Amino acid sequence: MQSDFDGIRAKMENKGVIDLAIRSFQKSFEAVSSGVSAKISEAQISPAEGVLNYEELDEKAQFDPELLGQTVIIKLNGGLGTGMGLEKVKSLLEVRPGVNFLDLMARQILSLRAQSGKNVRFMLMNSQATSDDTLDHLAKSVPELGDARELELMQNWAPKLCQSDLAPVNYPENQELEWCPPGHADIYPSLAGSGWLDRLLVEGVKYAFVSNSDNLGAVLDSTLLSYFSSSGAPFMMEVTRRTNVDRKGGHLAKRDLDGRLILREVAQCAEEDLDQFQDIDKHQFFNTNNVWLNLDALQDALAASDGVFSLPVIQNTKTVDPRDPESMPVYQLETAMGSAIECFDGSVAVNVPRSRFAPVKSTGDLLALRSDAYELSEDGCISLVSSRNGKPPVVKLSADYRLVDAMGSLGVPSLIGAEEVTISGPLSFADTVEVIGEVEFKNEGEATVQVPAGVYKNKIWHG
Repeated sequence: MQSDFDGIRAKMENKGVIDLAIRSFQKSFEAVSSGVSAKISEAQISPAEGVLNYEELDEKAQFDPELLGQTVIIKLNGGLGTGMGLEKVKSLLEVRPGVNFLDLMARQILSLRAQSGKNVRFMLMNSQATSDDTLDHLAKSVPELGDARELELMQNWAPKLCQSDLAPVNYPENQELEWCPPGHADIYPSLAGSGWLDRLLVEGVKYAFVSNSDNLGAVLDSTLLSYFSSSGAPFMMEVTRRTNVDRKGGHLAKRDLDGRLILREVAQCAEEDLDQFQDIDKHQFFNTNNVWLNLDALQDALAASDGVFSLPVIQNTKTVDPRDPESMPVYQLETAMGSAIECFDGSVAVNVPRSRFAPVKSTGDLLALRSDAYELSEDGCISLVSSRNGKPPVVKLSADYRLVDAMGSLGVPSLIGAEEVTISGPLSFADTVEVIGEVEFKNEGEATVQVPAGVYKNKIWHG
């Protein structure tokens, strides 16, 4: 098996991948090549227990602003918005006119610094595909954050593997397609192998709050920080209740063998257990990918495992060129950041409000975010208006609007009172269209039709 990995190691070294990331990928490779099943059966687990509710935390406890000076906020920022037709880093997508995700993150950090008088640390885990655009934007638009190069943690790359023999892919037509992201768990070898973990600890930083850059609900919360600090827990995962739309997503569980909390993804579920996997009353919580790390505990855990965690492997079946279904079949091996919850004694989970999980994964999500159902505060926080009671509007856009550019002429109707809105066909909204309840707007013709100003409540409108 070692000789099989030698070619992969050489390829990764030539790419400049750090040693800890190479050894982490070797763990994944060995798990796959050994043929040992990565499935987690229902018989091995029980529903997660001991999950605290956010409301149970002592919100009235006096918050110590010193904690802010001991915390680094890390945003996972390695993704391009290719699924939405973007050729640039997704966090540069405008949320409101002239304001993008990165701008809002910067406002939040600067506001925390101003309010606390502490140097709240901020870092972005970029990839080679997102680094230049991200750093250029920060240097030009938000220089007060500090040297943009001092804000960067670089994500590593993993080679795609041939399905036939697990050899690293050779694709001379486009060598960039020989590589893929290794998954968010790359943050662990990246922090340690880059030297950033040691540096942060020397500088007095004890805690890290990590979340996705496209999740505008994931702002630093003083109640959660206070609880995490006082609990002494090494690792804390923010979870929230699953709903019917989350049935296929991963869930939290307790491993019966040792009582540890684990994360089980659908790829780790056997076919015969799928019904129970999707039972949201049995397995009630899913991972928001908002994670809190005690950096001393992380350093100790990595040292105890020779610098590399053994994490469940997600073996994705793809083609080397994702746009060409006839191209070479490959495997992409990934590991999930949240799965490291099982690597620490004393890990905890907190059931947080759904508002802390507000990712923008589609143009429908983006349209909702741009509407009056959300409000933007001066400190860079964007949240649902109070009248919605924490429930976002559901926006369903037809394939006509899969790409961001196609939204340019659509306009943004009022969604403050909307439950669900469906939009299909070439349409544009007048400036004062208000949607209430469940409304469907349809145009089956080829020419764009304008939806006239007015209130639309619980109806189907045909253009």
